[in-house]
Amino acid sequence: MTISQLTALLGWVSVINIVYLLSATIILVFMRRPVAAIHSKLFGLDDAELHAKYFDFLANYKIATLVFALAPYIALKIMGH
Repeated sequence: MTISQLTALLGWVSVINIVYLLSATIILVFMRRPVAAIHSKLFGLDDAELHAKYFDFLANYKIATLVFALAPYIALKIMGH
């Protein structure tokens, strides 16, 4: 795999992860009650715990996307590949 291919790969990985992050955020904002009802039944958590878990998930996913996909992509673009 060449540096150019790696740059393209990381670019598409970043796009896919950001779209997923935005989709998950929109779903949790606008469909919180139906989603929370499903997860509450599946995992036996109350609403307060679920909302904390949702926030943790979104925060951790954002950090992982930034660190493992977007930052390396930007670094490779700055290097000129």
